[in-house]
Amino acid sequence: MPLLIGLMSGTSLDGIDAALVTCDEPGPDGATQAPRLLATHEVAMPSDLRATLLELCHADAVRFADLARAEDAFCRLQARAVSELLAASHTPTSAVAAIGSHGQTIEHAPLGHPDKGKSVPYTLQLDNPSLLAELTGCPVVADFRRRDLAAGGQAAPLAPAFHAALFRHPHDWQLVLNLGGFANLTLLPPASSSAEVIGFDTGPANVLLDAWHQRHRGTPIDRDGAWAAGGRVIEPLLSRLLADPFFTTPPPKSTGREAFHLPWLEAQLTGNESPQDVQATLAELTAASVASGIAQAMAHYQAPPPSRLLPCGGGAHNADLLARLARRLPQTEISRIDQDGWSADWLEAGAFAWLAWRRLAGLPGNLPAVTGAAGPRVLGGIYSH
Repeated sequence: MPLLIGLMSGTSLDGIDAALVTCDEPGPDGATQAPRLLATHEVAMPSDLRATLLELCHADAVRFADLARAEDAFCRLQARAVSELLAASHTPTSAVAAIGSHGQTIEHAPLGHPDKGKSVPYTLQLDNPSLLAELTGCPVVADFRRRDLAAGGQAAPLAPAFHAALFRHPHDWQLVLNLGGFANLTLLPPASSSAEVIGFDTGPANVLLDAWHQRHRGTPIDRDGAWAAGGRVIEPLLSRLLADPFFTTPPPKSTGREAFHLPWLEAQLTGNESPQDVQATLAELTAASVASGIAQAMAHYQAPPPSRLLPCGGGAHNADLLARLARRLPQTEISRIDQDGWSADWLEAGAFAWLAWRRLAGLPGNLPAVTGAAGPRVLGGIYSH
């Protein structure tokens, strides 16, 4: 069975996740067993590299030399994550069929830049798969998103196909909710149903919570949502934030830092708010927009509330955020992910290992019902070592 490594660095920029995954060879009908997680490793993002990447994410203009320097440092950190994962799991390099590298998203604008009237759709992930192949001695599959974009899709989210491979239930409607920098939702109809899997971004999650906490508390994470839990939701502010057109735009849809950032928040503040109350309001914004997205998805299928929600990503550890979601989703059980060794922390890295395997097998990696692409497409390019 092929061994794949998935690499993921999300919008939180806290580190690089590396997941060693095994996938079965597809049969004649393309069917396989669910992928299995064998080993994991995380490398923390150095503070100087994190600061540089954040600057690039918010820059109006950059120098090519700055991009190249950041890309080189990022790639070498990825290579370190691979090397340490292989050493810890006693896996020889020769056993790895490929590394699936997502890269670091700098900007994602599938409808064009919001400030540029005639901007073409684009998505930019900082990555150097040629260098990564050279440093690791493994083939690399990278640049997953732009093939879907070329076919008219949003290029995101890409994980729902992987979620379906892992978690689709024979009879129940289920949800997978990734609470990373942004919240994205996968609705999994019962396997017995002819309904298609759908997924989309619902709005900001940790990206605003982290940035506001960093500004006012000096650390990048509100552990367990403790600071937000002690605040009071400012209902007029919440209403103003939810008035952003993104929240009522029907799927397929995706978003990123170019749309939701601190200046976007500050434009809705009066200046008299308690910072802690703003944090509580941002947490409620995530819960409200997720609940609204779920209602929108279930209405599309005229289906009852889903029986189970599986949270993943960094926000799956935010007790306050999960409590807010539970209050808004009283008929849905929020459950821990624990299947075939998978946990909430490793689904994103695992997804790109699985997508790399799909690329090697010549199988599509996108779901047109999710991204809006013209049809199924084989995603990513292969870079030999």
